[in-house]
Amino acid sequence: AAGASGGGVAGGCRLLLLLALAAAPAGGMLYPRETPSRERKELGGLWSFRADFSPGRDAGFVQRWYRQPLRQTGPVIDMPVPASFNDITQDPSLENYIGWVWYEKEVLLPLRWLRDDLSTRVVLRFGSAHYYSVVWVNGVQVVEHEGGHLPFEADISSIVQGSPGISCRITVALNNTLTPHTLPPGSIQYMNDKTRYPKNYFVQNIRFDFFNYAGIHRPVVLYTTPPVYIDDITVTTTSSESVAMVHYQVSVVGSTLYSLSLSLRDQEGKVVATGDGPAGELKVLNPHLWWPYLMHEHPGYRYSLEVKMQAQANGALLEDVYTLPVGIRTVHVTSTQFLINGRPFYFHGVNKHEDADIRGKGLDWPLVVKDFNLLRWLGANSFRTSHYPYAEEIMDLCDAYGIVVIDECPGVGIKMPESFGNKSLQHHLVVMEELIRRDKNRPSVVMWSVANEPASELPPAAYYFKTVIAHTKALDPSRPVTFVTDANYALDRGAPYVDVICVNSYFSWYHDPGHLEVIPLQLTTQFENWYKTYQKPIIQSEYGADSVPGLHSDPPLMFSEEYQKAMLREYHSIFDKKRNEYVVGELIWNFADFMTNQGTTRVLGNKKGIFTRQRQPKSAAFVLRERYWKIANESSCLPPILKSHTLFL
Repeated sequence: AAGASGGGVAGGCRLLLLLALAAAPAGGMLYPRETPSRERKELGGLWSFRADFSPGRDAGFVQRWYRQPLRQTGPVIDMPVPASFNDITQDPSLENYIGWVWYEKEVLLPLRWLRDDLSTRVVLRFGSAHYYSVVWVNGVQVVEHEGGHLPFEADISSIVQGSPGISCRITVALNNTLTPHTLPPGSIQYMNDKTRYPKNYFVQNIRFDFFNYAGIHRPVVLYTTPPVYIDDITVTTTSSESVAMVHYQVSVVGSTLYSLSLSLRDQEGKVVATGDGPAGELKVLNPHLWWPYLMHEHPGYRYSLEVKMQAQANGALLEDVYTLPVGIRTVHVTSTQFLINGRPFYFHGVNKHEDADIRGKGLDWPLVVKDFNLLRWLGANSFRTSHYPYAEEIMDLCDAYGIVVIDECPGVGIKMPESFGNKSLQHHLVVMEELIRRDKNRPSVVMWSVANEPASELPPAAYYFKTVIAHTKALDPSRPVTFVTDANYALDRGAPYVDVICVNSYFSWYHDPGHLEVIPLQLTTQFENWYKTYQKPIIQSEYGADSVPGLHSDPPLMFSEEYQKAMLREYHSIFDKKRNEYVVGELIWNFADFMTNQGTTRVLGNKKGIFTRQRQPKSAAFVLRERYWKIANESSCLPPILKSHTLFL
């Protein structure tokens, strides 16, 4: 009976993998770059916006708002893109709105894009939109996408090149409703007591502790390619002290008759290796390896891989060029160490959120650059993309600055039993495919995280996480895979399948609140139980305490800046004992204060940041800065001048 049961589980696992591969979008998702053969038009700025306040939230579809300019359907307002819509207005009904909202932008296209000779392919691309998107161009539906944190695109050539004039009207219907089968999950609760709630009143319930911001959060662009084009590039690297190999695969769409040539250039523009054909390897002598920040005096070194395609189509010679940044580095995990380029790496970093005043989760360049300056000031060498994939522009800077990333999918709040069923699982597999397709070539990404604090003690969690992790490893065998747990070590059904144990704990905060003295014993016990059970390296993936800026107490009391500092120091004393054994990292929760749903335990959001939401340091930031620079100085090979943390830039 046991054997038959096991066979059924294995067969079901294979079936789910096949279904996910069938549902996953075909093709690549290269970041849109301008090259000699490609143009790019940014569509950021003000869009027309209208929320559908009809009782069923369906008036926009019933009345087909997409078939005419949005302003002709009723009142519209200006809405910035990229940005969350929630905090832009003074309307409280929009702050907590759940349902369909509509965006529209009319743009003029260059005449050279519109020639009806099939020489130009025009693509509309969204960096992300939260959560479910339907897109029309000139009234014609071009794409649907589920998921709030990953890019999607549509070839709109036939629509814009077949339309009279050069105007292009882009309409987006966006729904932020979360269900037990979305990622992250949620549920809609209808309040039917008419003595307490208005008619048709409902609330969105979530099981995660950050605000469910919604909107078009990342850049929207139009870009062009030739009709025969480079669709995807996959790069992996291996290296020794004197030789590195860059293994590549290139896919071309539009023709089977083409040639490919590749050139790898260093940062001075010198060609260090060449190749041809859709797959192969480039040999690099005396390579500059990609090193993390504070692990080398030249962190984040990247080569440029220029891929050039030539093809014959309709009697004409077509050429497409794409340049991909490439970092040469390796990642390995042992039972006690996390190795980058063969050297032990210790994560001393943070957890973050894409979150700020007014803009919500919208990409904002001044904020992004400020955050990276603070990370480097802090001496942080890493962060986890808690709890969803971050913008590609942020990931680009991680690659460039040498900031190591644990790349996490939106698998947060997986608590309900119904969220472990096949419908949820199939969607989770597709999300991992989309994430890996986007970030597979990034040297900063050293590990995938498939979830945060799921109910992994539930019986269905074993099959669920075995399947998700197997799928992730099949898509990318080059990186370790984890998920972040807060379950009891003896009950966690997903932990057997991860490569690195990532554990969250809040001793003296959510457990034994106010009792700092219990931390050393409880944290030591936590580490020893996990390691004894699994013999895998451990990262303390979350720990921390809320502190209200300017609130002081001595002796330390909860919510004071002193308590936050004292808690950190208690944790650090045990980290220092265990990092010489099998603990390979510590990530503070959180980098900065962030917004959450309203509640009696949240005063304008979560206050566990070491920086305020406005990016000003609390006392704990200086404690962490002193610690991180000390760790870096002990373990790095930096020249003495770079070991001074006053010269971090």
